Amino acid sequence: MDYEIIRSKRRTMCLQVKRDGSVLVRAPLHTSEKVINEFVSKHIEWIKKKQELIKNAHISEDFDENEVNLLKERLKSIIEPILKYYSNKMDVSFERVSINSAKTRFGSCSSKKTLNFSYRLALYPYEAIEYVCVHELAHLKEMNHSKKFWQIVEVALPDYKARKQLLKRG
Repeated sequence: MDYEIIRSKRRTMCLQVKRDGSVLVRAPLHTSEKVINEFVSKHIEWIKKKQELIKNAHISEDFDENEVNLLKERLKSIIEPILKYYSNKMDVSFERVSINSAKTRFGSCSSKKTLNFSYRLALYPYEAIEYVCVHELAHLKEMNHSKKFWQIVEVALPDYKARKQLLKRG
């Protein structure tokens, strides 16, 4: 199996299967090729599983400008009523909503009370979109992922764990 190695001042090895399916091994500076090969071999099933998930991902990353605009509009129309309902239910307020092109996260919340959502979220089921909205609204009360944060999410959305699973892509 082909893989890229990045050696650095670290104590442990780790594997990463990138979006294109290629494999990256991060290793301590003086780790031998033999040890790295053994590490990769030991995790071959995990690597193959991740590569298959990426290969079969139903979410395309290649959208033209018109498709992106349509997805942004679709998401906006979906999240506006969700945010209105849950901000009242959770007794929080936000300043602004922004829909962006983020690839690595579905949503974020700034300290200035701006809620940001990736247009890619529009490709997921309503239940998943609702979860991301509640998640970001909960950050208006707790700007971290502490136990208290997850309690806030659970009060608003008791089945949030199942909804969160709908976002898993691999």
